[in-house]
Amino acid sequence: MKKTLVGATLGALALGLAAAPHAAKADEIGACLITKTDINPFFVKMKEGAQAASVANGVNLSTFAGKIDGDHETQVQAIESCIASGAKGILLTASDTKAIVPVVKKARDAGLLVIALDTPLEPIDSADATFATDNFKAGELIGQWAAAKLGDKASDAKIAFLDLTPSAPSVDVLRDQGFMKGFGIDIKDPNKIGDEDDPRIVGHDITNGNEEGGRKAMENLLQQDSEINVVYTINEPAAAGAYEALKSFGMEDGVLIVSVDGGCPGVLNVQDGVIGATSQQYPLDMAYKGIEAIKAWAESGEKPANTEGLNFYDTGVNLVTGDPAEGVPSIDIDEGMKRCWG
Repeated sequence: MKKTLVGATLGALALGLAAAPHAAKADEIGACLITKTDINPFFVKMKEGAQAASVANGVNLSTFAGKIDGDHETQVQAIESCIASGAKGILLTASDTKAIVPVVKKARDAGLLVIALDTPLEPIDSADATFATDNFKAGELIGQWAAAKLGDKASDAKIAFLDLTPSAPSVDVLRDQGFMKGFGIDIKDPNKIGDEDDPRIVGHDITNGNEEGGRKAMENLLQQDSEINVVYTINEPAAAGAYEALKSFGMEDGVLIVSVDGGCPGVLNVQDGVIGATSQQYPLDMAYKGIEAIKAWAESGEKPANTEGLNFYDTGVNLVTGDPAEGVPSIDIDEGMKRCWG
């Protein structure tokens, strides 16, 4: 199959705080959206969802973003600004899911509803609610698919893990560990990356969730073992960078790349054979429902409920592939394109 790399990043570099919050009027519901960056298509779509819901519900929205994935300090400043503005609630995708907890507590103590989007805080009940993909399931689906595609050769696989950041936020850990379970790797501590002892794992490296990081991480791991044949990536921009590195070594045809996101560039990369399969999530829904929840909180004091049997509200996940595997539920590329974003 012809493989054409589709870039998975948008726009220019974010410049810290994306907008200054307006002081809320007495009869106005103010809300803040704080994302990791403004350049990842996932967060672009999340912002679109929040903006659309704000218009539909008469909410005054302020938006903020870190300079890069992992920019914790900018997110802390954004929360402080939201508290000072008199906002009723915050939608947050945290770069550091542990270190952000004290300032989140400060916001909640001030009467704001704090909803984690996509990335659960640690512990998860540090936020009032979490609206997210089941990230463990997303990882598990791509792990199951990769194992099924390799068949008997899965027992001798050589696997590279392209993770997110050194702080290993919860979304990073959940996807990573989910992949391991799906592939049949023994999970040691499910809350920790890199403690496994399965000989099939070549190693882990970080990507910061972008193409350049994916390229560098892939190059680093290829130096450890040039026979890597399975690449797990935290997201599709990292997958695009990994493919670029593999292609430079003439290895693009012999390696399975799997990922998570389901953005339109990523689904196109599945169509063109760059990515074998990706788990699609739905950021617009997360943010839209989050704004609705903030409005309900402001008007009635009602907090959102979790999905039955889970400790968060599940916004859904589907495996997208053009090469389905028996026993692994998936949707095809056409359906993935209908549901994609970015």
